Amino acid sequence: MATAQLRNPEPAIVAVQLNKVLKRFGDAIALHEVSLKIHQGEFITLLGPSGCGKTTLLKLMAGVVEADTGEVFIDGQRLGELAPHEREIGLVLQNNTLLPHMNVAQNIGYDLHRRGVAQAEIAERVEQALTIVKLPGFGQRNPQELSGGQQQRVALARALVIRPKVLLLDEPFSTLDKGLRLSMHNELKDIQRRLGVTTVFVTHEQSEALSMSDRVVVMCAGHVLQIGTPDTLYRRPRDPFVASFVGDVNILAGRYLSRDDRVVLAMADITLRLPAEQVHAEVGARVNIYVRPESIRLAPLGPDTLLSATVVSHVFQGDHVDIHLDVPALGQNRLFVRQSGPDALTRWPVGCAAGLSFASEGICAFAAAVLPIP
Repeated sequence: MATAQLRNPEPAIVAVQLNKVLKRFGDAIALHEVSLKIHQGEFITLLGPSGCGKTTLLKLMAGVVEADTGEVFIDGQRLGELAPHEREIGLVLQNNTLLPHMNVAQNIGYDLHRRGVAQAEIAERVEQALTIVKLPGFGQRNPQELSGGQQQRVALARALVIRPKVLLLDEPFSTLDKGLRLSMHNELKDIQRRLGVTTVFVTHEQSEALSMSDRVVVMCAGHVLQIGTPDTLYRRPRDPFVASFVGDVNILAGRYLSRDDRVVLAMADITLRLPAEQVHAEVGARVNIYVRPESIRLAPLGPDTLLSATVVSHVFQGDHVDIHLDVPALGQNRLFVRQSGPDALTRWPVGCAAGLSFASEGICAFAAAVLPIP
């Protein structure tokens, strides 16, 4: 019987590539030799605190600023060798920069006009772009007549109308209220999927990054610390900054005791056994243990609980409750635990005693300093 041959999956096509890009502003280094590959059709987010270099990185891809050293490629072509209109890059900024003396259709078609596209084709593509962003019939309106969300849709249509190879967005929804921002997230992701356009999104909001992205690039102080899927960054961080910046976490002091099939960590009067890939330290090291609030289990005090605690406060979050606990064995450290269900408040009222145990999933540890092994 003939056997079918397994075929290797085709490698992802690289749409944007940065090779050891360094950028200075005066004496300050904004980007430290950053290298990055973005795949065709991917939605990738640059995530980090203000001043980490994410907007500078986006502007390098757009050709708005130039690197001091290193190279940027779009579809395999060096960015500096392409004329601006040949780069086929759509850019949406935080401030939509619509031209107030032009109506919506003129704003959207402006870059096509500059490229010498025939007027009939401009009109057709503008209407298509307005339909994509769910603003058909808005072409004759002035920007001042639109809401903030509608203005950002027009800015998005203007970026899409050139049929870009790469769409770059720099915190485009940061000025919108929460409800409208969430709606725009859904619409943008839907548009990106339908068009298949390679998209790079900049934000400092972790919820935006985790909910929208195929991959996330976590940045700090001009460095790329980790690149991965939202799930990987949340559950398997490789850097203490990533562990603390992506999602909520408790940080507790501990020590790396030993290793057999798992790593054994001491924390207060108890031990935790974790998979080796979740611990980034050597035997004997003091460690900081990062514990996700949903990885702590509450139960009545009993033989299966590891620590005793007292409930000191609640923070109601709608679909869950954050319960803050005093844990005598941990000294001054106060834990918070995430509990779902409408009865969480009544099950664990302020002042009640609770027992704690820990799920290994959602816990990682990083070296704080090395201690000698006794």
